[in-house]
Amino acid sequence: MERKLFLKHLAVVALLPSLMLTACSETPKRAAGSTKKLTYTCPMHPQVIKEEMGSCPICGMDLVLFEKNSNEQLLVIDQQRQALANITTAVVGESGLSGARQLNGRLVVNPEASNYISSRIAGRVEQLYIRETGVMVKKGQPLYQLYSEELATLQQEYLMAAAQEKQFPGDKIELQLLESAKQKLLRYGQSQAQVVQLLKTQKKSPMVTFFAPQSGIVAELAVNQGQYVTEGASIMRLEGYDTLWVEADLYPNEAAAIQLGQQMKVVIPGWEDQPQLMKVSFINPSLQSATQLSQIRGSIPNVNHQWQPGAQANVFLPQVKSAGGLSLPEDAVIQDGKAAHIWVKTGKDHFEPRKVRTGTAQEGRVLITEGLENGTEVVMTGAYLLYSEYVLKKGKNPV
Repeated sequence: MERKLFLKHLAVVALLPSLMLTACSETPKRAAGSTKKLTYTCPMHPQVIKEEMGSCPICGMDLVLFEKNSNEQLLVIDQQRQALANITTAVVGESGLSGARQLNGRLVVNPEASNYISSRIAGRVEQLYIRETGVMVKKGQPLYQLYSEELATLQQEYLMAAAQEKQFPGDKIELQLLESAKQKLLRYGQSQAQVVQLLKTQKKSPMVTFFAPQSGIVAELAVNQGQYVTEGASIMRLEGYDTLWVEADLYPNEAAAIQLGQQMKVVIPGWEDQPQLMKVSFINPSLQSATQLSQIRGSIPNVNHQWQPGAQANVFLPQVKSAGGLSLPEDAVIQDGKAAHIWVKTGKDHFEPRKVRTGTAQEGRVLITEGLENGTEVVMTGAYLLYSEYVLKKGKNPV
């Protein structure tokens, strides 16, 4: 029995070196056939790197494959991540881009629609019907009542001239005296109706009411009730807002493209859906003080007085229309300093960069002259996120 056990141990010891050699020779083969380990990272937190799929411990987003050495330009973004990144696409079509340079402008009061109301005769403001600025008045509305002994004297002269003319009807001298007395009353602020009423009632009065010569807003009030005013003293100022001036600043080289009578588009911020056409009525021949800016002016209608003087106005200077091409929003075109590229959707979740050549950029859009065909589905929003993820995953720029 002991002899058999001794022989068994001896056989194992003899076979042990050959087993070790076999194992050593198979180890490199197994190592050579092993697969390369993959690494995953978070699109938002590149410091998170794992060797298996999972979610980011910081933000919870799904990890993506880190393909630094891959030459494939394709990016695969699932529907959930597209929604989170606000990636939207649209099929582009033919749309010529007409250049229109924007000028900074403002709305100002049209002085042609303003009216300064002054006292026609010396007296005391007995009644002031408008006592604050900003009030809307209509043409013919009473503004103030004046007490004037001088006016009462003129009324008496008119009544005496009318009585004298009745005694000598048809006399040219008497008619001239009557007309002269009447014109004095009119020049001193009496209306035609007031003169007729005076002649009808034969009652003179030192009190005279003055009425608004036009509709407008009371922009300035220079007197108080009970105040004595001299002839020619300022009473108030009315401003008409039915039309407003548009003044726009421009550089001298831009002024060369503008002519008197030229039509220009005006957009008031907040009313982009109501663009107005302005005819240039004035081009300032000199520069503004301490600036290199000139100025143009025109007027626009102010329907329902919806715009106020002082509001901003964007005036668009027309330029030569660019050649036919496709235009995209500025955010859809990535400019990295060397070249420009866009992102094209090639499948349900597949996106690829495409190098393009750009032209003029106006009103938030860029003209694409090369690299884009009609009918291509292009990423409109989220292009910068795709660019960042590509650099993160590939370790290089897309184009």
